[in-house]
Amino acid sequence: MSSSELYYTKQQFTLGAYPTLVSLPLPDSSSPEYTPTLLYKVRAHLALGDTSSALALIPSDTENVTLRAAAALARGEEGLEALRDLCVEIEGDEDTEDWEKELVTVLAGAAFVRAGEIEEALETLGGEGKTDDEPAALLSQIYLSLARPALAQKVLAPALKANPDALVLQLAESAISLVTGSQGTSGEPYAPALSFYNEQVANPSVSSAALLVGRAVVRILRGELTAAQSDLEEAGSILSRAQCERGTSDMLAAMVVAASLGSSKKGDADELWSRLSTQHPSHPMVTDISAKELLFDECASKFPVPPRAVIVV
Repeated sequence: MSSSELYYTKQQFTLGAYPTLVSLPLPDSSSPEYTPTLLYKVRAHLALGDTSSALALIPSDTENVTLRAAAALARGEEGLEALRDLCVEIEGDEDTEDWEKELVTVLAGAAFVRAGEIEEALETLGGEGKTDDEPAALLSQIYLSLARPALAQKVLAPALKANPDALVLQLAESAISLVTGSQGTSGEPYAPALSFYNEQVANPSVSSAALLVGRAVVRILRGELTAAQSDLEEAGSILSRAQCERGTSDMLAAMVVAASLGSSKKGDADELWSRLSTQHPSHPMVTDISAKELLFDECASKFPVPPRAVIVV
C-alpha cells in the first residue's frame, strides 16, 4: 500500500477531494492496489452521501473483510450487527493484514458514531496510546464532539509522534486547534489550523472544496470575513465544475454564517439558509437550529400573550 498512485488516492480522500476521487479509474483487478483503491472510492461516495453508488462498487459475494465492512457501513443501522461480527472475526486472525484490521475498526467506529453508539465506538477504536493513524484521528474527533479537547489531544499525541507527516493526523490536529483556539508559536489565534489549510490549499495536486471550506471556517473565526467568502466562492466553483451537488452542505452552512456576520445584502443569509435546509435537511446545523426552533415554540406556547392594555384617561 505504498505506491505513488495509491498515495495520491489516499491524499485525495484525506483532504476531501471526493468528486475527484470518485472519477478516478480503478487499477486492474489483479493488481494488489485494486482493493485499497476501490475502498477509497467507496468511502468517497459515502462521504458524499451517495450510498447506492458506494454499494454498486462492492461485489455482493465478496469475502474481503474490508469490503464487507464498507458495505455494512453503507447500510447504516442495518449493518451494525455485521460490523460487530467482523470486529470479532478479525481478532487474532493471522490471514488478515494489519491495514485491513485497522480499516475494519475505523469503518465500524464510524458506523457506531453515526448510530449514536459512542461508547461502542470508543471501545472498538481502542484507547489512549493508540498509534494507528486513522483510529487515532477518529478517536480525537469523537472526543471533540464530546467537548473533551484535552482527551482528543491526548489520544492524538502518540500517533503524531510516531508518524508526524500523516495528513489524517495533521487534519485532526487542525480540528483541535479550531476548537481550542490554539495560537501555536506565532501567537495568532487558530494559527496551527490556518497553517495546515494554507499549505494544503497551495498543493497543486489537490483541488478540494473541503479544504477551502475548512480554511473559510478558520477565517470566519478570525474575523476575516471577506477572505472567508472568497474561499467559499472558490469552493462553490470547484463543486459546480464537478457537478457535485451532494458536497455543498458544509459550504452552504459556512456561507450562512459568513453572510450573517458580514456586510452581505439583506436577505442573503436567509436565502442561503433556505437552500441549506431544503437541500440538506439532515445537516447538523439544520437539525440543531430546527430543534431549537421547536423548543422555543413549545416554551412560547406555555405563556399566552395577555390582552393589550387599555389606557383609561
